[in-house]
Amino acid sequence: MASAPPLYRIEGLTKTYGEGDAAVQALRGVNLDVQQSAMVVLLGPSGSGKSTFLNIVGGLDQATSGHVHFEDIELTSLGDHGLTEYRRHHVGFVFQFYNLVASLTARENVALITEIAEEPMEPAEALALVGLESRLDHFPTQLSGGEQQRVAIARAIAKRPKVLLCDEPTGALDSQTGVRVLEALDQVNRELGTTTLLITHNAVIAEMADHVLRFADGQLASSSPNPTRRRPGDMIW
Repeated sequence: MASAPPLYRIEGLTKTYGEGDAAVQALRGVNLDVQQSAMVVLLGPSGSGKSTFLNIVGGLDQATSGHVHFEDIELTSLGDHGLTEYRRHHVGFVFQFYNLVASLTARENVALITEIAEEPMEPAEALALVGLESRLDHFPTQLSGGEQQRVAIARAIAKRPKVLLCDEPTGALDSQTGVRVLEALDQVNRELGTTTLLITHNAVIAEMADHVLRFADGQLASSSPNPTRRRPGDMIW
């Protein structure tokens, strides 16, 4: 993926759950470089290893073998404390479900992160970046599903992470609402240069990527650059 120094270097990554006859090999020797500021889309059927891969790269799970380097940090050599520090300072997460605190406004949900970050954005700035500057003081129940997901994105980016990891961020949304969420992610990637890895079952979403990874049976079946990266609103749904 280009000639610039990679943000991640991943070598021989494996993950096995269980032991003996009950063992399941979720990852089988994945090798990959991820470039800084890239928008990377991960495709593959359920059980292909995408989420396991994202969890290890995000410091939520530990590999069985292999190496994951983030800049000059070897994540696969870190214990729980080291992985917690890595997640706190470098990684933002966006999941299929928004996990907002119902009793807090959009601004206050984002502030939960900015209060513990080293050099955060103002919550209003992060919400404006995802198009919610007029919804700062609304509670989650006053927001649509797409708006709630954009609050979750604002919360994830407010600490200025180097990496944004998204696991099916539009999976619970209709296509039109999903486009708005993808536009927010696209804007964050382009304006802030946040390296973004996005898991999806929707192959159309691959058109917005710089690079497309396809997983199958715990292996990286293909890794290819996109000749043309498209805006979410320009894709045919």
